[in-house]
Amino acid sequence: MGGRRGRRADRGPGIGTRLLNGAVGLVLLGGAVWLQTLHMAEGEITDPITYTGAKGEVVDARRFSLRLDSFTAAKSIQSGSQTIGTDNLFLVVNVTAKSSLKPYHLRQPELLTADGKRFDATDRVRSDLTMAMSWVQPDIWKSGRFFFEVPSSALAGAHVVFGLGKEVIVEPYKPEVEVDLGLDDEGARKLAASPQDVYSTDQK
Repeated sequence: MGGRRGRRADRGPGIGTRLLNGAVGLVLLGGAVWLQTLHMAEGEITDPITYTGAKGEVVDARRFSLRLDSFTAAKSIQSGSQTIGTDNLFLVVNVTAKSSLKPYHLRQPELLTADGKRFDATDRVRSDLTMAMSWVQPDIWKSGRFFFEVPSSALAGAHVVFGLGKEVIVEPYKPEVEVDLGLDDEGARKLAASPQDVYSTDQK
């Protein structure tokens, strides 16, 4: 009897065990594929929908509308008694916006260059001096400014991308507005060659 038990043990796992192991493997494989699909779907859902326009145009992004009114370049930014200088350029962008159904904050924008580089709005200018701290209300146009610090080489062909601020609940398909500054090589050279010495945040 002892020998028979030994020979039976040497056969390896029975058919039931093999089927169970196979089923577990299929479940794990299916779970991995499902997680990968879920991850892709979440990424696609959280990708923004981009609405494009040009300087001076009202771009309707459904949840909010925005118009880039003007921009200027400066070598320094003055706020009260403080003056901030740069070896590059400050680009000051003036915009007007309103929401459709409820109040929103606009997040600090990005500047997208012709060759794909991205510049965040500068953190050297206090946020409370920018439009990011203002509520964009339904059907009420609100004007404000954003500030970038960039090299002059970033200006030609540049676009500015505006979006909504972060919320506790992640909303799918958030809109963003991408505005072409309309600067060709000549326009960018002229802007870079004649910046304001000082741009005051106290001016309207």
